[in-house]
Amino acid sequence: MRILLIEDDDIIGDGIRLGLTKHGFSVDWFLNGIEGRDALFAAEYDAVVLDLSLPGADGLDILQDWRTSGQDAPVLILTARDQIDQRVEGLNLGADDYLGKPFALNELLARLRALIRRRHGRSTPTLVHGALLFNPETRILTQNGEQIALSQKETSLVEIFLLNKNAVLSKAALEEKLYAWGEEVSSNAIEVHVHNIRKKLGSAFIKTVKGAGYMLGDP
Repeated sequence: MRILLIEDDDIIGDGIRLGLTKHGFSVDWFLNGIEGRDALFAAEYDAVVLDLSLPGADGLDILQDWRTSGQDAPVLILTARDQIDQRVEGLNLGADDYLGKPFALNELLARLRALIRRRHGRSTPTLVHGALLFNPETRILTQNGEQIALSQKETSLVEIFLLNKNAVLSKAALEEKLYAWGEEVSSNAIEVHVHNIRKKLGSAFIKTVKGAGYMLGDP
């Protein structure tokens, strides 16, 4: 899952980036409002964490630009606890949730996962595909009751397929979701990850769609 983070506080931003990365997210972090605003038009994100007090452009103006332009990525706004008017205005402008500063990382993670679940039309956290169960919070994957060991990128790729059942995902789209800007990506990285997942979960778990990409196989 790829997250857009727009936060100008170095300490808060670095803490969020490190925490989200540790829990399997790819994070693009921008300290400038204009650069962060433009990033959502340049790449597909699963969710956005948006501070409201930013250099370059105000967070509420950024949010309004996105929504009037048809950008529908879930947005979680960060506000100071006494900024009630800003929270209300942000929700009215199209924000999906808010979190007051200071906050606990585990609450931020839980809120982001809830937003992503909602976007994919799910009410329960566990992803199920036949005998395979995946818990996004613990990052534990089991098949027929047996825990399967995957690398962080392999786990994230499995999660992407489970969230996008019946969708054909191109190699470029998968790279975009798996890797943040500036992160080194080898030309055959997706093929290697798919090969390793098939070895561990069965060759039918991921189907190759010739000339188009990959999709989740039948349960």
